[in-house]
Amino acid sequence: MKAILILLLGVLLGNAGWSTAAPRPDIVIFLTDDQSQLDATSYGARDLHTPNMQRLADAGLTFTRAFVVSPSCAPSRAALLTGLMPARNGAEPNHSKPRADLKKWPAYFQELGYEVVAFGKVSHYRHTVDYGFDYFAHDTFHDHAAIPAAVEFLKKREGGTGKPLCLFVGSNWPHVPWPEQSDDFDPATLTLPAGSVDTPETRRWRARYAAAVAKADSELGLIYDTARTALGNDTLFAFTSDHGAQWPFGKWNLYDSGIQTPLTVVWPGVVKPGTRTDAMVSWLDLLPTLLEAAGGTPPSDIDGRSFLPVLRAEKSEHRDRIFTTHSGDGGWNIYPMRSIRTAAWKYILNLHPEFAYTTHIDLGRSRDGREFWSSWENAARTDKKAAAIVKRYRQRPAEELYDLSTDPHEQQNLATDLQHAARLEKMRAELEAWMRELGDRRQVFHEPRLLDDPASYGPNAPPGDAWPKGDRKR
Repeated sequence: MKAILILLLGVLLGNAGWSTAAPRPDIVIFLTDDQSQLDATSYGARDLHTPNMQRLADAGLTFTRAFVVSPSCAPSRAALLTGLMPARNGAEPNHSKPRADLKKWPAYFQELGYEVVAFGKVSHYRHTVDYGFDYFAHDTFHDHAAIPAAVEFLKKREGGTGKPLCLFVGSNWPHVPWPEQSDDFDPATLTLPAGSVDTPETRRWRARYAAAVAKADSELGLIYDTARTALGNDTLFAFTSDHGAQWPFGKWNLYDSGIQTPLTVVWPGVVKPGTRTDAMVSWLDLLPTLLEAAGGTPPSDIDGRSFLPVLRAEKSEHRDRIFTTHSGDGGWNIYPMRSIRTAAWKYILNLHPEFAYTTHIDLGRSRDGREFWSSWENAARTDKKAAAIVKRYRQRPAEELYDLSTDPHEQQNLATDLQHAARLEKMRAELEAWMRELGDRRQVFHEPRLLDDPASYGPNAPPGDAWPKGDRKR
C-alpha cells in the first residue's frame, strides 16, 4: 500500500511539472546594469573594487565565456526572460517589449510551485508588469529603493513560506549617471579599455565608472548575505549583467566588451567552489538551466539550452558558437549589426555601413559621456592615433573579422586580409544561414544618420529624442 501511495504521489508531482529527484532550491538572480565582463576582480581587473564579486567567484563557478544576445537593455533582458532571440520574441530595438502571447520566465517557475518576484531593473523600465511576476517593485530608472526593499522582503521570508522562491534583484549600477564622487579611485592609475583615447577627461570619467561598479558590488554583497541568512546556504545564487559598459566600444556594440558579461553561479553542494569554466553559454540558456535545476523540464521550443551539466561538472563544453544581434536604440543609435563568435574567431556584419554610428555618448548629455567624448574629438584634430579611434567609432566597414586568440580586444580587423578569405566566407555563410532560419527581417527601426550628412551626427546634431522616427525594412 505504501509503495502505491508513493507511486501515486510521483505521478501527481510529475503532472504538476515537479521532479522528485531533488528538492527545489530557492533561486536568486542578481543583475547589474551595463557591466563588461573584464570590469571585476574575478575576471582580472586590478584597479576596480569588487570584493563581493570576488567572494562569489571564490564560492562558486565563474564562466569566462558568457554572452548576452544583444548589447542594449530591453532586447537583452527580454531574451533572458523568454529564452528567445529578439527577432523571435519581438523585442529587437531598445525600449521594445516581447510579444504578449509568449510564455515568460515567471510562468515556467509558477508551474513548478515557485513564488516569482522581482525588485529593481529586471525587465526594462516599467515593462515588468507584462511578465507575470507574483510581485514586483521599483522598476523605474535609478530607483535605488529596490535594494533595501528586496532585503526587507527576504528578511520577512526567513523561516520559509511553504513555497520555493525565484527572486530577481536588478541593480541600477553601473548604468549612467555615474557617481560624481570617485575619490577611492586614482584616475592616473586606472586601466582604460582597449581603443580608448587617453585624456584627463577620459580618466576622470573612468574613475566615475569604477565608483559605479563599486556601488553595484556593494549591493550584490548585501543581497547575497541577506539571501543566505533568510533562505539558507543551499540557495542557488547567480550574478550576471545585461551587457557591457557605456563606453564607446562597449554597450551598443557586438565587440566582446559589449556582449561578454560576468556570470558566476554559487550553489553549495552542487557547484564546486572556486572553479572556472570556458564553456560558452548565452543569456538564452539561463531560463532552461535554472528551470532544470528547479526540477522542471526545459522547453524544446525556445532558443536557450540548459547548461546544468556544466554546473554539475559533468561537462566542460556547451555551445560552439554564439550569435548576437543589435538593431538600435531609438534616434540615438541607428546601426543594425549581427555577429557570430566561436572560441577563437569573431565575425561582425554591419548591415548598413553607409550609416554613421552614433550613441548617447556622442549625442547625449554630459552624464552620458559627452564630456569625455568631446575630449576625444579635440585630440583627434592633432593626434593621428586619436583620429583613427574616432573614425573607427563613427565609420564601420561592412564586415569585421577578428582572431581572438591573438587579438582578444578586437583591434585588428582581418576582413580584407586575403589570408583569411576562406574563414571570412565560411563565417559569413553561417551567419546568413542563421539569420534566414531566425526569420531576421533586417529592419531599420529609425531614420538613419548618414555618413554623407555630417549635420546628422556632428557636434550640433539633433539628439536622439529629437530625431525623426520612420521604421523601415531596408
